Amino acid sequence: MNLFDVYPLNNIEIVKASGSKVWDANGQEYLDLYGGHAVISIGHTHPHYVKRLTDQLNKVGFYSNSVLIPLQVELAEKLGKVSGKTDFQLFLCNSGAEANENALKLASFYNGRKKVIAFKGAFHGRTSLAVSATDNPKIIAPVNETDNVIFLPHNDEAALANAFAEYGNEITAVIIEGIQGVGGIKEASVSFLQKIRSLCEQYNAVYIADSVQCGYGRTGKFYSHDYAGVDADIYTMAKGMGNGFPIGGISIAPKFKPWHGMLGTTFGGNHLACAAALAVLEIIEQDNLLKNAEEVGTYLINELKQIEGIKEVRGRGLMIGIELPETLPNVKKDLLFKHKIFTGEAKPNVIRLLPALNLTKDLADQFLNDFKTALKG
Repeated sequence: MNLFDVYPLNNIEIVKASGSKVWDANGQEYLDLYGGHAVISIGHTHPHYVKRLTDQLNKVGFYSNSVLIPLQVELAEKLGKVSGKTDFQLFLCNSGAEANENALKLASFYNGRKKVIAFKGAFHGRTSLAVSATDNPKIIAPVNETDNVIFLPHNDEAALANAFAEYGNEITAVIIEGIQGVGGIKEASVSFLQKIRSLCEQYNAVYIADSVQCGYGRTGKFYSHDYAGVDADIYTMAKGMGNGFPIGGISIAPKFKPWHGMLGTTFGGNHLACAAALAVLEIIEQDNLLKNAEEVGTYLINELKQIEGIKEVRGRGLMIGIELPETLPNVKKDLLFKHKIFTGEAKPNVIRLLPALNLTKDLADQFLNDFKTALKG
């Protein structure tokens, strides 16, 4: 049997990782400023994280949600405290797409409606309704096509108000990333998020804050949407939640009332996943990583804005997009193969930085120096 060939692969095999560094099979060291799609939130193989998982594996690795799992209660309490949403409820699943899928389903259960507002440039996942709300027709299979998703221009308050005026009580939810990741590190404005909040309240629609990539402290706030000073109804999360162990979740406002069987999952909230997620939150809290993400991220953004030849620098905290001119199409490739630095990209020519939240200023300086060299070709 062969692997189903859906991933373009770099000819690199990573065999060891620590902090913000990884090593390949030949012993070559790399600086990791991408963290496997924003997954590595507390650094690779953090000792506390490894111990938490090892200790749990030596007790019990898995049992189903048909029994008491005190780790889930502990995780909900810790997440409420660190995120500041202490009165919210937690449903655990396995991935970001699953989180968004469950959030949209919950919204529709809540108000009995079908239409969803999403935005140009959005990426919400690859499963059924999540991919239908993703602005990429290429990955929407015919079975996923629906008239229930309305795509609006990003940050266009007038278009949003007009959509509510036209569809009104048909709209079940508005789903939006605080900062679009795949869409090129494009931030939703404070006034736009506040407008979503007010219109959702007016029409009894559900405000879903997709925090899968932009959440979990990456911007210096726990959820990037928090910069708008208003609460969403549901926050979706995954990626940095488990530092590499598959886990996702939705944080749900008190007004939503559950019933048995409303949502469900086999693996969601299993013992190992909860141990991993607890370790992440414990390290975020004890090492003050939200503050570090804000400080080191602000430093990086300010330094990048001083470099000539860049079209635009976007983002907040340690979620940074560097838009380059078309005359520099090979910078990402050169950073990886010449300077041994992993970064991400967004089409057509945006470098994405999504490092661990404990990235140091020294490593930020290392990147800045190598990036300047890479720009020169």
